[in-house]
Amino acid sequence: MSNEPTLGGKWPELLKEIAPEVKRVGLLFNPNTAPYADPFLRSAEAAAASFGMELKAARFSDDAELERVIAALGSEPGGGLIVLPETTTNIRSGFIIEAAARHRVPTIYAFRYQATAGGLISYGVDNADLFKDAAAYADRILRGEQPADLPVQAPAKFTLVVNLKVAKALGLTVPTSTLLRANEVIE
Repeated sequence: MSNEPTLGGKWPELLKEIAPEVKRVGLLFNPNTAPYADPFLRSAEAAAASFGMELKAARFSDDAELERVIAALGSEPGGGLIVLPETTTNIRSGFIIEAAARHRVPTIYAFRYQATAGGLISYGVDNADLFKDAAAYADRILRGEQPADLPVQAPAKFTLVVNLKVAKALGLTVPTSTLLRANEVIE
């Protein structure tokens, strides 16, 4: 599944790595469509604190609130944004990407398509790998194994995408170590 709460701990690290000046971070989500946000928030808060960042929930319910949240983070130097993977942020990705660019807010997303659409960086579960694993489980069930007997497996493969065009527009220099770890670099 794409909603792996341990990712909450990795996003602040990557954001700090690519945008070292970030001190204030919002974890963006709509509470009406992300009832599972709390484990992500706890994980991200703990990681952010270890990198000298203050992380707060950036809740929104409509586009006006969404714009205000992003504008507030961009109103002073040191603002950054983590976009929680959830229905509303996924649907409003284009709006979020445009607002983050307009307000010059370094932002990390969970899905590759968000970085390729103009987001700065994405890091998340490799969904193709999950589907492959799901197919293997379906095969085992079709061969007679009981679903309750199959172990629960956490995602094992993650994808990092860096958009250098966006980094340049934000005046960021992406460390070589980040580029070497990236699965894809958009130039």
